[in-house]
Amino acid sequence: MSTTLGPVSPTPPRAATRSRWRSWGERSQVERVELYAVQSLYTVLVGLLLLVNGSLVVRLSAEQAPVGVVAVVVAVVLAVVGCWALRAATDLWPRYGPLPRRRLAVTAAVCAAALAVAAALPDDPRTAVVLGVWGVLSVGLGGFRDPRVTGVVVVALPLVLGVPAGEVVVYAYGLGAGLFMLFTVRASLWIYGVVRELDGARQAQASLAVAEERLRFSRDVHDVLGRRLSEIAVQAELAARLAEAGDASAPARMEQVRGVAHDALREARALARGYRGTDLDQELQGARSLLSAAGITSEVALDGLPQHWREPTGWVVREAVTNVLRHSRATRVRIAWSSAGAGGTGTLVVRNDGVVDGATGSPGGSGLTGLAERLSPLGARLDAGRRGDDFVVEVLVPAADRAAVVS
Repeated sequence: MSTTLGPVSPTPPRAATRSRWRSWGERSQVERVELYAVQSLYTVLVGLLLLVNGSLVVRLSAEQAPVGVVAVVVAVVLAVVGCWALRAATDLWPRYGPLPRRRLAVTAAVCAAALAVAAALPDDPRTAVVLGVWGVLSVGLGGFRDPRVTGVVVVALPLVLGVPAGEVVVYAYGLGAGLFMLFTVRASLWIYGVVRELDGARQAQASLAVAEERLRFSRDVHDVLGRRLSEIAVQAELAARLAEAGDASAPARMEQVRGVAHDALREARALARGYRGTDLDQELQGARSLLSAAGITSEVALDGLPQHWREPTGWVVREAVTNVLRHSRATRVRIAWSSAGAGGTGTLVVRNDGVVDGATGSPGGSGLTGLAERLSPLGARLDAGRRGDDFVVEVLVPAADRAAVVS
C-alpha cells in the first residue's frame, strides 16, 4: 500500500528535554506545552503499567512471588520500549514518515515476546502483561500517523485483550478504549504541533521584520548617499574646471563641496539614528541647486499635489534627479503633477532629455527598482523608460482613501 508523506517539518526542539529540571517560570511557551501535552503521555503509559502491576503485587501470595517478579520485569521492559516508541512518534509529528522501522520492529518483537510470556502465566499476571502490551500499542505507537501503523494498531488492540479472555465484550472494550487512547495521544501531539508551528511563525515574522528593516535601511542609504555623492561629483568637477580656467570662484565652489559632504555626513548620522524623514521642499531645493550646478535647467509644476503624496514625491524627485546626473547628458528636466480626477488621483512625471544609449538608468536598475518596491505598498505604480528622445519616470498615484498611510 502506497503512503503519501506529509509536509516535512524540522525535528521539534529538545530544549525542554535537556533542561527538564528548570522551574516552570523559566520555560518558554513551547517547553511548557511539551511538558504538559507530551510528557503527560509518558506519564499515562508508565502510570498504566505501574497501576496494573502494583495491584497485582498486592494480591499475590508468597508462593506466587516469582511469577510476580516475572510480570514486573516484563512491565519494566514494556515501559522502556513504549516510551522509546513514543519519543520517535513525537519527533516525527506531524509527518507521516519516514518511519523509524528499527524502533517499530523492536517494539513489535518485544510485544510479541511479552504475549508469549503471558500465555505461560496464571490469570492475574497474564492480565497485567496483556494490559501492558495494550498500553504500549495504544500510547507508544498511537502517535504515528502512517496509515499502515494505524491499521495494525487498530486491529491488534481488540485482539490483544479479546483473545486471552475469549469474550466478545472484551474485544469491544479493547477496540473502544484503544480508539479513545489513540485520539487522546494524537490530540495531545496536535496541540503541541500547533504551538510549535505558531512559535516558528513568530520567529519567522521576527526574521522577516529584520530583513524588511535592513531593506528599508539600504534603500535610505542609497537615497541619501547616492544623491549627495552625485552632487559632490558635479560640484567638484565644476570647481576643477573653474580652477583650470583661473576663475577666482573655484575656492568658493570647493567650499560648497565641503558643505555638501557635511550635509551627507549629517544625514547619514540621522539615518543611523532612525530620525531622518523626507521633506519635499528640501528635496526640490536640493534638486534645483544640483541641476543648476550641472548646467541643467529645471522646471517644477506641482500645483495641486495631494498632501498625502508629498513625502513619496520627495523619494521620486531624489531618485530621478540622481539618475539624470548619473545616466544622461540632460539639458532640461521637468517635474510635473497632473490631476486625473477627484480624490487625489493623478500622475507624477519626471522627464529629462539627453538620453544616453546603453545607460544603466533603466527600469531594471537597482535605484528605480527599489523605488518601485517602496511605492508599491502605497498603491502607486511606477513606470520608467525611454520615450522618444526623453527618459520618463511616471508614477500613477491612487486616491487618498486607497493609499497606504505614509509613516
